[in-house]
Amino acid sequence: MTEETLSMFPDAEPKGGGAYRVLARKYRPSSFAEMVGQDALIRTLSNAIKSGRLAHAFMLTGVRGVGKTTTARIMARALNCIGADGTGGPTISPCGGCDNCRAIAGDRHVDVIEMDAASHTGVEDIREIIEGVRYAPVSARYKIYIIDEVHMLSKNAFNALLKTLEEPPPHVKFIFATTEIRKVPITVLSRCQRFDLRRIDGPVLAAHFGRICEKEGIAAEAEALALIARAADGSARDGLSLLDQAIALGDGGVRGEQVREMLGLADRTRILDLFAAAVTGETAAALEGLDDLHRVGADPLVVMQDLLEYCHFLTRLKAAPETAITAGTPEAERLRGAELAAKLTIPALTRAWQILLKGLEEVQRAPHAQAAAEMVVIRLAHAAGLPTPGDLVAKLANGGFAPAGGGGVPAGGGPGGRGGAPVALAAMAGGLSVRPAPSAQVAAAPLQAAAAAVAAMPPDFKALVQLFADRKEGVLYAQLHGGAHLVHFEPGRLEIRLKPNTPNIAGRVGALLSDWTGTRWVVSVSNQPGEPTLQEQAHAAVARAHAEAAQHPVVKAVLDAFPGAMIKEVVDAAAEAEAAAGESGESVPDAMPWTDEEGDFE
Repeated sequence: MTEETLSMFPDAEPKGGGAYRVLARKYRPSSFAEMVGQDALIRTLSNAIKSGRLAHAFMLTGVRGVGKTTTARIMARALNCIGADGTGGPTISPCGGCDNCRAIAGDRHVDVIEMDAASHTGVEDIREIIEGVRYAPVSARYKIYIIDEVHMLSKNAFNALLKTLEEPPPHVKFIFATTEIRKVPITVLSRCQRFDLRRIDGPVLAAHFGRICEKEGIAAEAEALALIARAADGSARDGLSLLDQAIALGDGGVRGEQVREMLGLADRTRILDLFAAAVTGETAAALEGLDDLHRVGADPLVVMQDLLEYCHFLTRLKAAPETAITAGTPEAERLRGAELAAKLTIPALTRAWQILLKGLEEVQRAPHAQAAAEMVVIRLAHAAGLPTPGDLVAKLANGGFAPAGGGGVPAGGGPGGRGGAPVALAAMAGGLSVRPAPSAQVAAAPLQAAAAAVAAMPPDFKALVQLFADRKEGVLYAQLHGGAHLVHFEPGRLEIRLKPNTPNIAGRVGALLSDWTGTRWVVSVSNQPGEPTLQEQAHAAVARAHAEAAQHPVVKAVLDAFPGAMIKEVVDAAAEAEAAAGESGESVPDAMPWTDEEGDFE
């Protein structure tokens, strides 16, 4: 509320004359025109009032200090203003001079009832409201109920309010305010017109604080106001409270250095130096920079947050330069950020983000925050000399570990001039660690074999089952071969019916196939009959071969000549001879499958 506005409402002046009024109360908006950062809300309400399409219940939600209760009081004044001549109607610009405006501004209007749901949570409090809505307003146009922190009402209280909220008398308006919209029952939300008050942007807040400092006659540096706006996190009330504190600290002036000290913030230039040293592997310089920040009183947790913010800025600058730099970006960050972003890759920045994000949690939980912050910086500097996961995969595929493109393990004179010393991978929190392998004689062939470990996609069910035999999964092979009926097969999807005595192996089969083939497999169990098992098919094939062999004239003659003889095994002699010849390199002479070279029966 401005001083000019206060002069319009003498009843709103604080009792005691010279008592100090904090900035958050002194400059509380008294009209929609004085609100900052809520253009969408103001435009919607303006159109609703102009067209006469006023809802009977409003739900205002947003973070603390963004102006929910203030908006509710302005709405009450706008709906009940009668103008200076007493004939006006609802308006987006209350006159401030009529009896209703003056009484509402002084929090003493009998028809505007404000209730704090945090201290009035029960059904009895709601019953008072239900009883009161039956009576017409005493002097105002609308009887308005403002319920702050409405999510604090009990379940029974919400239920008691539902019917009245759905069909209130025409002379009643409800205005609810809450910071926890998810805790409000959907049955209540569906009966209200909802307005989300957005966080106020930092530059808008800083400009607002600058105007207030001018009215107060306070000299304030732009950097100091930007720091306060950033710490306010979109809340005008929080920012004004911090501004009050900064004015008291500066004894009439607000300077950036004092605000940084008050908030426990680090010098931005030192943060840039610390991040640059860490991501380039200069461990000693990074630790020295962190110690300097600690000596000047910077909170280790705030330092981690600043490093995360700068890492995010660099990543955006690398990925989309046109969107990263805004009007409020300091010159130092623009110049140094562009230089550093050119040296780093997206994978390296992403890895730094993950290390810092995990480190933030460690600093919060650690008994000694500074020690935890040092460990994070050491880990960040150590990771600067490691190859990215993409480089590791590429080197595995190529059989070597020579760094590609910068950043990584220094190249060495490996076997065959491949340039990469033998290494072994080890898991490390926040990134990958590369250390010398136990044996220096590791050749490239095992690495190539590891890269080629991904099996080819099986073309059919039989090849899929054979893959389990090749991979030494004997139990699963036996269960699939003898206990699974194929219902449907396609690459990446398998549907089978299991015999009653076969356990459910779908999950294990799918996991192994996904690992072996590098493709996600979905394996499901069906009730459809499906095909015979592979074992049944093999037995049927043997039976058919025996039946066909028994019909051969020579075989029939042998069986007749030797009563009790039986066919033990049927072998394709030509196929076996061709396979043997393929191994030895010899040609196979044309011969009858049932005769030897001299024409005698085998």
